[in-house]
Amino acid sequence: MTMDRLQYAGLMVSCLVLTLPLEFLFGARVWRRPRRLVGAIAPVAAFFIAWDLWATNRGDWGFADRYTIGWTLPGGMAVEEILFFVTVPVCALLTLETVRNMLAGTTPLQRWVTARRLRAR
Repeated sequence: MTMDRLQYAGLMVSCLVLTLPLEFLFGARVWRRPRRLVGAIAPVAAFFIAWDLWATNRGDWGFADRYTIGWTLPGGMAVEEILFFVTVPVCALLTLETVRNMLAGTTPLQRWVTARRLRAR
């Protein structure tokens, strides 16, 4: 398997790895609430998966074998496409919750910095 074939999956894994620290440093609490996470992602993913299958079967677009690992789901959808419809919303939720917490001043990192400043006085 060439490195080209891992590009799409590698990009999705990289997105998750790069946003994972938001869960801990900024208290996003996305991964710690799996029911809410699934409830937020499942309806949107279902819609876009159905749309993707429809468009792929119509020939509107397809998946380059060169950039996918070659596993396809029923209907011809590349497995990486499912990863996309899960990964992007998770990363977006992590970012959204981080921004909310930062604006509220409630991130673990902000609390740690404040505590250090108070001890320094």
